[in-house]
Amino acid sequence: MSAADLEGLAQVLVDCVARGASVSFMAPLSLDQARAWWSGIAAEVARGDRILLVARDGAGCVGTVQLVVAQPPNQPHRADLAKMLVHGRARRQGVGAALLQAAEAQALQAGRPLLVLDTASPEAERLYERGGWQRCGFIPNYALLPDGRYCGTRLYFKQLAETLPAWPPQA
Repeated sequence: MSAADLEGLAQVLVDCVARGASVSFMAPLSLDQARAWWSGIAAEVARGDRILLVARDGAGCVGTVQLVVAQPPNQPHRADLAKMLVHGRARRQGVGAALLQAAEAQALQAGRPLLVLDTASPEAERLYERGGWQRCGFIPNYALLPDGRYCGTRLYFKQLAETLPAWPPQA
């Protein structure tokens, strides 16, 4: 991950947390904290545990999403879609939808035809449902919002291929 990407991704994360996104962090989130977190993610990407996608415009990073491909041995066909983040300056411009489509394509290339996610954002729910994701549950009081209030989360999945890979894998 380049220094410019690290900085841009840190700014996106800080912006999203400041706007109330429930993405594992409490407010206020400093740029230093965000940079440190992204440095850890960069290490997971380098190990092949995650796939990181970044959306950019002329001013730099405007959004990101991750596929967590490091799964238990009994789930080699699955990935978690995580940390869908779009900077406030780029909202409602199709960035989230483009990231979602790119993540789904990357998941198929990685042999992960089943995706799962959770979200506490009604706006994100609309994005996922427009993209063909299936709502499969709700957990109340799942996490805290950045301001300390409890929030529930909706669970979604999407099967990207009609058939799943044969097990064991064919050599």
